Amino acid sequence: METKKYASYAEIEHDLEILKLEKEIYFQKMKLSYEKTKDSIFPSEPVQGFYAVYKKLFSGTLGSILKIALPYVISWFINRKRGD
Repeated sequence: METKKYASYAEIEHDLEILKLEKEIYFQKMKLSYEKTKDSIFPSEPVQGFYAVYKKLFSGTLGSILKIALPYVISWFINRKRGD
């Protein structure tokens, strides 16, 4: 890379201002990319609402009973005879 020779401090200040603005642009692009990635990874509001209902339903005594009974109900439903 060739070294640039400056004739005045004004030229140096001008180049420094350009570099500062380029740095800010790249930083803002990085922030935007992070936000887009975060939005694509984390679930949206309806999914979070469903998860909250699921979590509330399966917590406490009722949740313990459901966690124990649900596998039996599912296996019974899968293994039942079609004629019954």
